[in-house]
Amino acid sequence: MRAARGDGLSRSAVPGSRAILRPAAIASVLAVLALAAPAAAQLPRAADGHPDLSGVWTNASVTHLTRMPGVKGLVVTAEEAKKLAANSGQVRRQEADAKPSNAAAGAPGEGDPGGYNAYWLDPGATLGEVKGQFRTSWIVDPADGELPLTAEGKRRVAEANAYARRADTPDGPDSFEPWDRCIIGSRGSGGPGMLNNIYNSNYQIVQTPGSVAIVVEMIHDARTIPLFKDKATAEAAHGPATLHPWLGDAVGWWEGDTLVVETVNVNAEQGRAGPIYLTPQAKVTERFTRVSAKQIFYEFRVEDPVYYTQPWRAEMSLNAIAGQVYEYACHEGNYALEDILKGMRAGEATRGGKGGQ
Repeated sequence: MRAARGDGLSRSAVPGSRAILRPAAIASVLAVLALAAPAAAQLPRAADGHPDLSGVWTNASVTHLTRMPGVKGLVVTAEEAKKLAANSGQVRRQEADAKPSNAAAGAPGEGDPGGYNAYWLDPGATLGEVKGQFRTSWIVDPADGELPLTAEGKRRVAEANAYARRADTPDGPDSFEPWDRCIIGSRGSGGPGMLNNIYNSNYQIVQTPGSVAIVVEMIHDARTIPLFKDKATAEAAHGPATLHPWLGDAVGWWEGDTLVVETVNVNAEQGRAGPIYLTPQAKVTERFTRVSAKQIFYEFRVEDPVYYTQPWRAEMSLNAIAGQVYEYACHEGNYALEDILKGMRAGEATRGGKGGQ
């Protein structure tokens, strides 16, 4: 005689006997296991079995690295997100600039005429959605969504901001920021710690068993990241600390279904300009996890005791988009920098200043 069990299993009444699965119970267990299989099993995979990160992705959004002004919490409701996006400065500027010009306004006065207005920009129109939540900053740790700057970090950031706003006469091309000289993208778009920009917030990822290339639409930045079998092997492959390339020295490895990228030796000029402020001694660890056919969960951790009181971490989504990344032209046909320098030298000569070429 067998004792009935409510879990679908039958156990013989004979002591020490094995449990026997009924056919119906077997079917139930298999069904549960099938439903419980991780979504990762359904992800696009490369020939080597790793998740395939290849594709064209965007992080365009009105969410930025640090917390939105006047907002305390990281996560807001869909209704709050809609209001915050509609009231963001960029969206309001775009709406204003889209209105017809005032033909009776006359010509502007002397001075800086400015550049293209907000109508021509494309930052995104919604808050960033990460893990199904509308976020008010990419920074998740510290909880206040702000950079945890040291006293020295605050001093350096203030110095960098003053330099960017200076009224001094530029002596040469190297007086301008790297993006003004078409060297790297502005606002941290190229990484490490890839941030959304005011336009061109698009990335093409090309993946092979031995490397991953990330091509950034803004100023066609490109990162080629060699891949290694594990963290120790990858870290041993970093170049000498005396070399500080643009976008840093990056190596990568797989941890399960997550691509990990570690970057050190960031160029000092890039690190000084921000918005992710870094010394060459900093370390940035990025993690790319494909969570669906249309999304990559992207997070990065920044360690730099000169600038920051603690390591800090940010999260965002990279969302799949159709089409390809357009070729970006910056140097081609660009005579602005040359004319700015010529104008400055002519002004100095007229005023009896420094003069020069």
